[in-house]
Amino acid sequence: MSQPILQDKIRNVAIIAHVDHGKTTLVDAIMKQCHLFRDNQEEMGQTQILDSNDLEREKGITILAKNISVRYQGYKINVIDTPGHADFGGEVERTLNMAEGCILLVDAREGVMAQTKVVLKKALELGLKVIVLINKIDQKLANVKDSENEVQNLVLDLATRDDQLDFPVLYAISREGKVFTQMPEGDLTVPNVTTGNVTPLLDAIINIVPAHVGDDKAPFQMQINAMEYDSHNGRYLIGKINRGTVKQGQPVVLVTSDEEKAQKVQGRTKRILTREGMEWIDVNEASAGEIVAVAGIDSTAIGGTLCDINNVEAMPALKISPPSVSIKFEANTSPLVGKEGQFVTASLLQKRLDQEKENNATLEIKSGDGGSYVVAGRGELQLSILIETLRREGFEFQVRKPEVILREIDGKLHEPLETLFIEVPSEYLSVVTQALSDRNGQMIDMRNIGGQTKFEYEILTRNLFGLRNDLITATKGNLIFGSSFKEYVPKQGESNVYRKGVIISMDNGEARAYALNMIQERGQLFIKPGDAVYEGMIMGMNKYDEDMEANPTKERHKTSVRMSHAEVTQISLKQYMALTLEFALAFLKEDEILEVTPKSLRLRKVHLSKTERDWMKRRNLSEFAKKQLGVN
Repeated sequence: MSQPILQDKIRNVAIIAHVDHGKTTLVDAIMKQCHLFRDNQEEMGQTQILDSNDLEREKGITILAKNISVRYQGYKINVIDTPGHADFGGEVERTLNMAEGCILLVDAREGVMAQTKVVLKKALELGLKVIVLINKIDQKLANVKDSENEVQNLVLDLATRDDQLDFPVLYAISREGKVFTQMPEGDLTVPNVTTGNVTPLLDAIINIVPAHVGDDKAPFQMQINAMEYDSHNGRYLIGKINRGTVKQGQPVVLVTSDEEKAQKVQGRTKRILTREGMEWIDVNEASAGEIVAVAGIDSTAIGGTLCDINNVEAMPALKISPPSVSIKFEANTSPLVGKEGQFVTASLLQKRLDQEKENNATLEIKSGDGGSYVVAGRGELQLSILIETLRREGFEFQVRKPEVILREIDGKLHEPLETLFIEVPSEYLSVVTQALSDRNGQMIDMRNIGGQTKFEYEILTRNLFGLRNDLITATKGNLIFGSSFKEYVPKQGESNVYRKGVIISMDNGEARAYALNMIQERGQLFIKPGDAVYEGMIMGMNKYDEDMEANPTKERHKTSVRMSHAEVTQISLKQYMALTLEFALAFLKEDEILEVTPKSLRLRKVHLSKTERDWMKRRNLSEFAKKQLGVN
């Protein structure tokens, strides 16, 4: 077991920044240079070591907040790598609560981003000591001076105390594992032109970030910031000990200050663990300032307070941005159900979503009507990550169109408003302004810096659906895109985001090239020859406003009479559009469903038969029609 460490020898520091500014890469360098791994260990040759999730590696983003610890000059430094995307903002906010300081990582080319502002504001409100690290100074378009000035102006705007205006600025090439106290000279675009390591950053953490202030002789108190779960020990509650000492086998009580969800759960600590490197290590006891995981208390109260059983005192509840988007999950009901997935029943889907609820406090999961489940999160990316995760695990299910979460304030319905930040090459300026105009976005700021144009907009959350995917296509991938929740505003009129009609299959079977050759003239196909299709399945996008039906299984009529060359139909299929999860979710309408399997994504109508779809358009339905459609 690991031995306890003195409170004044512990430093808790979070790394905050925007997507792809180099947080995880910097943590890689810290771990390697602090000798967490042997020279012959596999990790020494890896990158993105903390992003162990396959989706994190593929998308280049951190989804779950993680922490590691390193030893340096007799100090234990708990380094917390946080998500940089707004959809995982709940993780960021809970992470900051465990730290006394933060490393604000800024890309030397991109400067201060929208999410950077939001997270820095939260850090300053919590009183965290800030260390600014200008990263990627080796890039050709790096503008270090402008980035530094942007940070200084931002801190000046956001600081709540005068002492927060005094902060150190360091410079880094994180992919080479180098940090400098002064901007190095020479052509930094040449690899390894300078020598260095992460020591200046570690020294700054020890000297700038204060130790936690808490009486280790006082009654035990700890706020719960995260959870983990295993089948053997149950739930682990993770947080920083605010005061006192917790020992193995000690009776404790968990309380919440939330009036709506007040709870009081008693238990006894079965295990106490602290971080050593990337691993959790058992300890007999831990004191104020240490980040620990405690097993033995059956509660999911993120933000709750774990206390000494004889001194119950709840800490103020954590302020976390509320969920703004929800999606309904259902068991698959398509004619192809069970052919591609390993887990297909509603009960298995329920069990898996319940498990997700245990481990992910930023998601709200509730039972819906007809055996469905409504999952609410911070944005479409967070929810699409969950869908893709279940898909890779072998689940087969279906989801409905994403919806924004409305709130009633002073008797009136309100909807979420977001601050949107976009950066593109200036040649795409008109593309962005037109796309945002079509979605009723309000421009707040626009700046042109070195051939790049930066935009800041305010836009309703529901008008954000699909925008990222559209702009990535329109700008050929030359896009930096981020958003953050701003506030709830009175609900406005219906969205004017336009979508054309769809091409619907009118038969079951296998798509044939002969049929698709004719159908493709009516729009963009989502399928290719050989794909399984069924009645009511959406196989393409019509070039006109209305929906149309076609038979993709039709084959050339065979006869014994030899055809002349002129009678032979030449089949020349255009490139079909393979569905992506992000596109499909944005494409959905209220009367449509996305079928998700480990192998396929399929769009379909809620009502598969044309007769039922025609019935749904009528006002006065017969009792027979109502029964068939399942409506009252």
